[in-house]
Amino acid sequence: MEPPPAAARQVEADDQIALLSKPRNKGGNSDLASAGFNIINSIIGSGIIGLPYSMKEAGFPLGVLLLFVVAYITDYSIILLIKGGNLSSTKSYQELVKKTYGLVGYLILSTLQFLYPFIAMISYNIITGDTLTKVFQRIPGVGLDVLTDRHFIILLTTIIFTLPISLYRDIAKLGKISLLSLILTIVILIIVMVRTVTFSPQVPKSENAWIFAKSNAVQAIGVMSFGDIFENYCRDDNLATFGRFCYGVTVILTFPLECFVTREVIANVFFHGNLSTVFHVVVTVVIIAVATGVSLMYDCLGMVLELNGVLSATPLVFIIPSACYLRLSKERWNHSDNLISCLILVLGVLVMAVGLVMTVLHPQECSHGKEMFYCSPSNVSLHNSTLPP
Repeated sequence: MEPPPAAARQVEADDQIALLSKPRNKGGNSDLASAGFNIINSIIGSGIIGLPYSMKEAGFPLGVLLLFVVAYITDYSIILLIKGGNLSSTKSYQELVKKTYGLVGYLILSTLQFLYPFIAMISYNIITGDTLTKVFQRIPGVGLDVLTDRHFIILLTTIIFTLPISLYRDIAKLGKISLLSLILTIVILIIVMVRTVTFSPQVPKSENAWIFAKSNAVQAIGVMSFGDIFENYCRDDNLATFGRFCYGVTVILTFPLECFVTREVIANVFFHGNLSTVFHVVVTVVIIAVATGVSLMYDCLGMVLELNGVLSATPLVFIIPSACYLRLSKERWNHSDNLISCLILVLGVLVMAVGLVMTVLHPQECSHGKEMFYCSPSNVSLHNSTLPP
């Protein structure tokens, strides 16, 4: 899981590199188009519409600035990984860390590589449960039926969709699924832009909406990921309901990419990179069962994202690439690469430490499922319309 270039969203970026840096299963084939769709889906996926959460936490002006800073650091980190690979004659993130810091470093990296997509799987399940239940509530005749229960929806989508798709051994087979996910992401963006024009005038202005920075900026750096933006829309908004449906499907279709990464990490650490058919099925089922179990018991998305950001994504993007390069570099201490690597390393440690403390001491309110105050019947709005007049 190395950080990719111009993906301005650093957290999902690790995810994509995780897919690239794993040795492929023997006999697997991947054409350029399928590989491209999988990479883009893992970088962008459903995450692109969650950036408002980070902007809200950091303050909009600082959030935009941090977005560019994180993008630069992500880009520079992958350059450091390439240089470190050349210096150590290695071809993957895992090989680089093992060559540089031995077995202990390799196991730490593998743990982080497992945790990041695994926690992402939990987040996807939470989003699926929260999103699709609101969709079914809008279908006439469903009412308070079982389809409006988030636990049932999570179990149903897991058994029918995510588990069967995740059982594929060859990631190339996920290419068409990733393409569909990307198409739905575009649809979601169009819906959000339409609602920006038609719904924004009905929403009261937030206090200090344009303040430069907020106290949660550090957590925002760790997240830069997928918050549930559709929580902002009213439940009886038909266009938003269709967006929720697309969002839920997109999350379901992105889930298998995360499962693929976690399974590959386990295969590399415990099975020398090769899983028999039986173990392939067993490992996949166990991973999904545990992730599903956690998502059934815990449903606060914000906390999950923040912890995943500071504990997994930050060391993968900021700390480890810099640490590996500094240990391997033969340049003078005041060489630009060494100085920038030191700066990124220190910044990563600070973000990780401060972010963890802030997350524990000042956890974000878990407001999942609450209707926004401006959605009350007394407020005149356009949310019943499906398209702007």
